[in-house]
Order: sequence, then C-alpha cells, then structure tokens
Amino acid sequence: MIARLTFFNVQPGQAEELKKMYHEEIAPVIRKQKGNVDARLLEPADQREEHISLTEWSSKADADAYESSGMYKKLVDKVKSKFKGTPVLKTYSIAESKVMA
Repeated sequence: MIARLTFFNVQPGQAEELKKMYHEEIAPVIRKQKGNVDARLLEPADQREEHISLTEWSSKADADAYESSGMYKKLVDKVKSKFKGTPVLKTYSIAESKVMA
C-alpha cells in the first residue's frame, strides 16, 4: 500500500472553511478514485503547524494514475486560496506489521 501526504499551512482564520471543503468536496472525490483506500485531513494540535491531507492507495500505480489524471491538481486548486505558501506532496510505502500471537 501507498500513502500520499500533502503538507500545507492554512491562512489565519481559514481552517474551519478548509476543513468543511475537504470533508464535503475533496475527500468524496478522492474516495471515488480507482485504488483509493481512504482520505483523511490531519489537523495539527498546534495551529501554527502544518495540516496534512493523507490519502492511502492500493498501489503506487493507482496513486500515480490519480495524480497524472490532473484530479490532484484540480482538487488542490479548489482550496489553494486557503493555503499560506505552497503545499508539498510526499509519497511513502506503508510497511505492514504482523501481529505475533
């Protein structure tokens, strides 16, 4: 599995509107993409820190197809007026852990 994290800072006073847009307009579209497992918005405990959009994908090919389709850019553009600075996208492999009984 693959995790994609977009790190971004939010303009002062825009966090609640961004959160509403993420849950109502962004996450539902991401969850409909082929291979998407989940989409979550991580809010920092300290509001001076970055927010993170976390998406999980069945495969790197699915995550890459979503990004190369232009949908990622389209969704970022929808909320970029709420950002302070430029978002940063990072990709990680999810290491599966086995529970020993």
